[in-house]
Amino acid sequence: MKAWLILADGTIYEGKAIGETGVSIGETVFTTGMTGYMETLTDPSYYGQIVAQTFPLIGNYGVMPQDFESKKCWVQGYIVREECSQPSNFRCSGPLDNFLKEQKIVGICGIDTRALTKKLRDSGVMNGMIASGQEEPPKVDGALLQKIKEYKIERAVESVTSQEAEATSAGERRVVLWDFGAKANIRRELEKRGLAVHVVPSGTSAQEILDLKPCGLMLSNGPGDPADNTGVISEIKKICDWNKEAASPLPIFGICLGHQMLALARGCKTSKLKYGHRGGNHPVKDTATGRVYITSQNHGYAVEASSLPPCAKMSFYNVNDETCEGLRYSDIPAFSVQFHPEACGGPHDTNFLFDEFLQMIGRKK
Repeated sequence: MKAWLILADGTIYEGKAIGETGVSIGETVFTTGMTGYMETLTDPSYYGQIVAQTFPLIGNYGVMPQDFESKKCWVQGYIVREECSQPSNFRCSGPLDNFLKEQKIVGICGIDTRALTKKLRDSGVMNGMIASGQEEPPKVDGALLQKIKEYKIERAVESVTSQEAEATSAGERRVVLWDFGAKANIRRELEKRGLAVHVVPSGTSAQEILDLKPCGLMLSNGPGDPADNTGVISEIKKICDWNKEAASPLPIFGICLGHQMLALARGCKTSKLKYGHRGGNHPVKDTATGRVYITSQNHGYAVEASSLPPCAKMSFYNVNDETCEGLRYSDIPAFSVQFHPEACGGPHDTNFLFDEFLQMIGRKK
């Protein structure tokens, strides 16, 4: 069955349909990950986006629910060069195409993903539409292109966050995981270190979090423009202000969207990148040691380095484009990173940051 990808500038790619048949509009982005397509599909940070995989063969190890980063698929659409219909892996529960159909995700395969990626790198990410289930392509006129251009990712965090608070593990040292679209592996990394994780929805107030008397606060990843979340940013600021006066301040660790919203709460600014950082091969440099780490990333916005207040110091920067990849704060026990130290799939180079968070918790009175 034929399928078409139509970009907002009128470019058309013809391929074959995979997954659900129908029409889907979203922000078209690419990820360079060579493995981890199941983690990509179930990562809430991809909410509202049509994701193109640059690695040519996808689906070769099938679907493995053990690797899911959340309970469902969040992408708006899926683009691959070649979809493997006969996967081989001892953990495989079925082919990728069946999973996409079950999750009602419209997809396309058989297009030149290299040409698409080069276009998005040159022009920047843009909205697109996947259409399948018909013999002829949709009529590409001004009205259709305007409809594609008008698409906007809205209420992203509210759409992916937990619906209610939940203590996922037991123990003496409780960490609150503020869920803005948290990947499951963040929780797993905390639990590996003997911490009891209490997940709270994005709409939770600062006072409600402090009333839980946690020994640490984790600000999770999530989708969308960080500046849209004014209510959450206001509550993060309240906790930071409380920390300045507290006899026993609360250690804070932010990842990805959590990093961005913590920075906004401290007076920084964020801006949209031309085509974002998505994949498992992004080099970042530690400003203290000069050491370079390879990291997993998935974000379309970044903290503006020129906007940092005196209390914030850049701890990591991106070797490719020199954007801010991490911050440490001198007035409160808090640090954050733009990349994913829990990296699944991806490199584990920066996994030690969870140990650093654990050490901060150990120093809490």
